Amino acid sequence: MTITGTKVRKPKYHAYNLHNYLEIPQVKKLPPEYREAIEIVGNVLPFKTNNYVIDHLIDWKRVPDDPMFVLTFPQKDMLTPGPFDEMAHALTQPRETIRATANRIRLTLNPHPAGQLDHNVPLFNGERLHGMQHKYRETILFFPGNGQTCHAYCSFCFRWPQFVGMHDLKFASRESQKLIEYLQAHPEINDVLFTGGDPMIMKVNHLKEYIEPLLNSNLPSLKRIRIGTKALSYWPYRFFQDDDSKELLKLFRSVTKAGKHLAIMAHFNHPVELSTPAVRRAIKALRGVGAEIRTQSPILRNINDDADAWATMWNEQVNLGCIPYYMFVVRDTGAQHFFGISLVKAWQLFRDAYQRVSGLSRTVRGPSLSTNPGKVQILGVSEIRGEKAITMRFLQGRNPDWVQRPFFAKYDEQATWLNELRPFDGEKFFFEDELERFYRENLNTPTSEDFE
Repeated sequence: MTITGTKVRKPKYHAYNLHNYLEIPQVKKLPPEYREAIEIVGNVLPFKTNNYVIDHLIDWKRVPDDPMFVLTFPQKDMLTPGPFDEMAHALTQPRETIRATANRIRLTLNPHPAGQLDHNVPLFNGERLHGMQHKYRETILFFPGNGQTCHAYCSFCFRWPQFVGMHDLKFASRESQKLIEYLQAHPEINDVLFTGGDPMIMKVNHLKEYIEPLLNSNLPSLKRIRIGTKALSYWPYRFFQDDDSKELLKLFRSVTKAGKHLAIMAHFNHPVELSTPAVRRAIKALRGVGAEIRTQSPILRNINDDADAWATMWNEQVNLGCIPYYMFVVRDTGAQHFFGISLVKAWQLFRDAYQRVSGLSRTVRGPSLSTNPGKVQILGVSEIRGEKAITMRFLQGRNPDWVQRPFFAKYDEQATWLNELRPFDGEKFFFEDELERFYRENLNTPTSEDFE
């Protein structure tokens, strides 16, 4: 590659974690207490960043308040004072004590929310398929074994147990044949979502091992292939300048040529992630092979809890040819106390941002909670018989019949998750008895018939 006769080197990916983060020139200039916090918190919650994030996304003049710094570097308040002090003391002890202390703290952080480990893993021919999740009737999640890391880790990530070495908490599969057999046995599934980690961390030869069998097998019910990724934000060169980028785009083109809808489920948490020439070129490359890019993010206190930021993101995403898809409420795991805001504030923020964009950006749905019974949208604050109520509905449910049924909770300005709300009338929400039977009978395939 040359520009006006001068050879330009391709960007080379370089990762930083606890073992080498002090080599980052900007980090060397941080006050000692910030470096100490990175070390302590980074031994509990996963920490990994890279040269693209450091050089192009973080405004080091704004550190420690810069949103991208908070998004990718551990902060002291991501642990509450007791666990922080406990971990700080453990770091003066032998390695075994450090590991045991970290794992003990991790288990207090609700490592697998929304029934991921207990209720989403399908049972097939007497075997639990631990590299898959089948929560909603039409969609199955597949965790490719080679894709269970990322170019950088988000400090809020609800899948943080994938990265901390606690193998009992990890989802991963290398068996694409099991996926195919499961799809053949479940024709109600028309949508496969590759997730992680980040599937885009894989070399194309590994990715082919999962995608090509889907295209070459007899799967008439399979209509859509989705790939969940943060690579557009954290390493956009993956799509146009890595050594196998051309082969990757060729593979994606083969999906659309086969008549399958290819959706890139892109995570953008702040407008700055959309601002670089590299991300714009990557988006153009993906759209050029027929991929549709849908965007999503949780609301994150200390990062994007601002209506202007969301309106700017949605507008710019549409300008670049992406489709705003979801605004989530940060899940009840990990450092939720650091990132979470109340459900009422989340709705107010969504409403404020939604009012600032045109209809093309109003494809976005939110604020949405990915809860154990399903995806619950906060519709707003209503008044019933002179009393305030929070109005909600299911966008997805373990029982498909729950979807789009409005229901109400007592008004609560402090609640940050569904289990903190109380029904407006009665002792239970309408779905609770059915959900309890689902758990009791250990049903694993979410169809309406399961709840009849």
